[in-house]
Amino acid sequence: MNILVVRNDKLGDFITALPAIYLLKQHNPENKIVVCIAPLNKPLAQSCDFIDEVVIDRAEKSVFWLASKIREQGIDASVTLFSNTRVAFAQYLARITKTIAPATKIAQIFYTHRVKQRRSEVKMAEFEYNIALAKELFPTMKTTYPQPLLAFDDAKKVYDIFCINNDIAKEIVIFHVGFGGSSDANLTLDEYENLIRNLLIQKKYQIMMSFGPDEKELYEAMQERFKGEDIVFYFSLDGLVYFAKLISQCRLFVSTSTGTYHLASLVGTPTVTFFADSLFSSAKRWKAVGDEKLQKHYMLPSDERKREAMLKEINASLLALD
Repeated sequence: MNILVVRNDKLGDFITALPAIYLLKQHNPENKIVVCIAPLNKPLAQSCDFIDEVVIDRAEKSVFWLASKIREQGIDASVTLFSNTRVAFAQYLARITKTIAPATKIAQIFYTHRVKQRRSEVKMAEFEYNIALAKELFPTMKTTYPQPLLAFDDAKKVYDIFCINNDIAKEIVIFHVGFGGSSDANLTLDEYENLIRNLLIQKKYQIMMSFGPDEKELYEAMQERFKGEDIVFYFSLDGLVYFAKLISQCRLFVSTSTGTYHLASLVGTPTVTFFADSLFSSAKRWKAVGDEKLQKHYMLPSDERKREAMLKEINASLLALD
């Protein structure tokens, strides 16, 4: 069976789809798995051996163009994990016999099978809702998957070369202080600085700060803050897959709940992550797809005294790393 899985939004959202995609493939390895995704996620999708084909949804192209690209794949059934009118109508035009999607928005009229999930109630995490949708296609499908879900044979080599080039002899703790507008809560730069300086005093780990390709100003600002300190500043120009390989070998990844947090968990890296103090943006909904025992979540309160107490707890947790 040729199965289309649609999740054409941001990096973290796509990563929450990967367990469902993996399970669809494992249910019957003869299934051809085609994903419809945003352009930025193409390299990561192509690195997953449980994904056979990639259809890129280019926003500048018409819905008829997208429908033709989908039709070329000879799709028998589709599972749309995040729906909008564009992808719904494109599948309708592509004449897919069985289309499964959440029963939300006006777009649902274009699907043959509509599933009420009420994700706003947050009874499950996002990736668990995705798996539940996939089970609508195969009710007997298993729901367990390996962790880490994504591994690279050459990750250790990539990491070792990076360490040699940057004169690194200790385990790396990464701080990713940006978030590209995809998170509802984050530490301030001053709060990050305090955590980092306390770790620097210990001299136990190599501190590294990572920045996305659209965070040049932040990259330069943090270099100015930590001028003269033993910190590696990594400005990501080597691509998403290279970054995934690199962080897979690191001791810890510290960030807000953004795409890179999901990427770190996907490849098995322990995480410390900050979430907004609301159910919709919480760790309950956005916990990552990796081993939950390797995830440490903090819901950032708006009350100043409670926030100060939590920051002390976070600091103590980082200093207690073994």
